[in-house]
Amino acid sequence: MGFELTRFSEDVDEELVCPICSAVLEDPVQAPICEHAFCKECIHEWLSRQPTCPVDRQALFTPQLKPVPRILKNLLSRLNISCDNASYGCTAILKLDQLSSHLSECEHNPKRPVLCEQGCGLVTPMDEVKDHNCVRELRSLIHKQQQKLSDMQQEMSEHRFQISEQKRELDLLKEFMRAMRMANPTMQALADEMEREEVIRWSTSLTRARVTRWGGMISTPDELLQVVIKRSLSESGCPPHIVDELMENCHETNWPPGLSSLETRQNNRRHYESYVCKRIPGKQAVVVLHCDNPHVNDDMMAEPGLVMIFAHGIE
Repeated sequence: MGFELTRFSEDVDEELVCPICSAVLEDPVQAPICEHAFCKECIHEWLSRQPTCPVDRQALFTPQLKPVPRILKNLLSRLNISCDNASYGCTAILKLDQLSSHLSECEHNPKRPVLCEQGCGLVTPMDEVKDHNCVRELRSLIHKQQQKLSDMQQEMSEHRFQISEQKRELDLLKEFMRAMRMANPTMQALADEMEREEVIRWSTSLTRARVTRWGGMISTPDELLQVVIKRSLSESGCPPHIVDELMENCHETNWPPGLSSLETRQNNRRHYESYVCKRIPGKQAVVVLHCDNPHVNDDMMAEPGLVMIFAHGIE
């Protein structure tokens, strides 16, 4: 609806008045042929009931409406209008195009947000300050936050279920592809590529580790220690198809020639710093994956990688 004529401090030309609401045009648009101008809200409501121009009854549809000419906008913007909050004490008279910015700062605006000075610090509309109760409002805020938290937890639970289902379906697909790979070379290539990408994604999720004391390496971990490290690998998201291989490579009996004995390890110690190591979460152990170390010589690396367990010295 348009601006009431009584709010203007001067006579308003009839060309600036909406034929529907008989008020000064607000957010005006016009018909394309007859060029009659209307408040946007007024004409939309009118056309929802009958698709004709309210003035001359020519056929008119909402998509045909277009912006009014710049000269009409300029005439409107120069009109002097009283503030919306005049009934609350504002005496400002301003140009129509300044009304919006004035209303956002008008100190007489009953809905102007003000900070509660009674202790809670909440922002409250000015006309509600007299009825404001800090305890009640804080309880309401806590209730809303608790409800929001409950909704978020429910949403997270649903997401976890969906992820679990998708992971189960993906695992089934992988098992199917592994079963088919021996009979179908194309399927074998696809399965191999999927497994490589899975290892790379897992490696990316791990934290880069720095070994400060290579002499603390345990070359012959006992069975119990291997079980602990294997569990940590699985919990970190290690792809199931390489867990057992990695654990086999945690003992010097399965290490490559450059690490296979204490003597060779001492001779090749200068090469250790070139390893890209990833921390096995929560343990004094690292995984050195083949995909992270293409620069390392073959005699210092194994497929799909090495697990190195330390007594101390991992950062």
